[in-house]
Amino acid sequence: MSAQGTPSAAAKMAGMSQGTAKATPKGAWTVTFLLFLFMVVNFADKIVVGLAGVPIMTDLKLEPAQFGLLGSSFFFLFSVSAIVVGFIVNKVATRWVLLTLAVIWALAQFPMVGTVSFTTLLICRIVLGAGEGPAASVAMHAIYKWFPDEKRTLPTAVLTQGSAFGVILAVPALNWVIVNHSWHYAFGALGVVGLIWVCAWLALGQEGPLEDTKALAANEPKIPYVQLLTSRTFLGCVFATFGAYWALSLGLTWFTAFIIAGLGFSQQQAGFISILPWVFGATIVILTGWISQVMMARGYTTRISRGVLGSVPLIIGGLILASMPHVSGAGLQIALLVVGSGLCGAIYVVCPPMLGEFTPASQRGAVIAIYGALYTLSGIIAPMVMGTVIQRAGSMLNGYMTGFTINAVVMIGSGVIGLLLLWPNTEKARLMRGAAPREAELKGVVLPT
Repeated sequence: MSAQGTPSAAAKMAGMSQGTAKATPKGAWTVTFLLFLFMVVNFADKIVVGLAGVPIMTDLKLEPAQFGLLGSSFFFLFSVSAIVVGFIVNKVATRWVLLTLAVIWALAQFPMVGTVSFTTLLICRIVLGAGEGPAASVAMHAIYKWFPDEKRTLPTAVLTQGSAFGVILAVPALNWVIVNHSWHYAFGALGVVGLIWVCAWLALGQEGPLEDTKALAANEPKIPYVQLLTSRTFLGCVFATFGAYWALSLGLTWFTAFIIAGLGFSQQQAGFISILPWVFGATIVILTGWISQVMMARGYTTRISRGVLGSVPLIIGGLILASMPHVSGAGLQIALLVVGSGLCGAIYVVCPPMLGEFTPASQRGAVIAIYGALYTLSGIIAPMVMGTVIQRAGSMLNGYMTGFTINAVVMIGSGVIGLLLLWPNTEKARLMRGAAPREAELKGVVLPT
């Protein structure tokens, strides 16, 4: 191991920066909790179609490939809206952007309360995806206005936990509505919850005081976007999270259907089983955030405490998923699926802070948004691939197993790429070296009077 990766060498650098570290402002954790709830609503909105998959397919007479298209439709405008809004939050207060997004989510749910066609459901999911595409990146950008770099991993983990708790809390409640009433009312309940969050954010939401967007835009040195977006750490984050999101999008769309149609459980039983990957994933997320912060405090470089810590679980998770078709018994297969897909959670905790390390704050909203837009493209591909594989398989169970094997290969490959490319601790110095000559040139120019 090089000196750069050892605790002793990094400890000296950490010690030099500790004296100038910014304090966490009062109210930071209140806003963090509100944004945690924001992500809870976000993922409850995502999971409802997968949870109600079998009733929806039955009522609307959908083939597996059509349901796969429905799952993928959520992501059709997801990436485009994420990029557009990412550039907007470089200049507009995140408080108002977050409010607008939440209103769109709520309104997109209510048309499903009545009788709907497949086309109506498809359009509403596309609109919802457009509203939710920027959510995680904007929330992360908002959080980083409240916490200095060395304190960002833990709040990032808390925010990421919102995805898990969104499913853990929503699945029993929504499944009860689906079983005892109708899947239509599950959508309506989510619309009401979304409006409640809007009211809470209007009352308590604030903009972080650590960064003045306009002042940073005027005074902070800029790095060309082409250099930021082609840096090895940015590419490593995109590829690594692409594999993790492949697993997540399958979980959102196909996990409950697999439990019911593939393994023979009832809708009520499947509701409880569907919580398991998210409980395990939540544990992984909070452990990763805590371990990363402890490692950084002890002087490990962010290459180790963020890059390696996030990539290795992807590889291990992929290997576990790959073993699913080779074991028998529904209980063991569910356990492997839960653990294998749950390990993906580590990468979500470490990538945004890594990007924040070397991206100027005035450009960070756009960079994190573009990162999100690129890795969530797997959300378009994965559900449709699974639907097509199931429809073409000899049996439904064999189709699911083939689909999860493809998932395993994607995870292993993305984890290896992440392990090779994630070097955030050296990225900023390298990028600034390229920007320095241009700054010097501009300073030397004599403007005409």
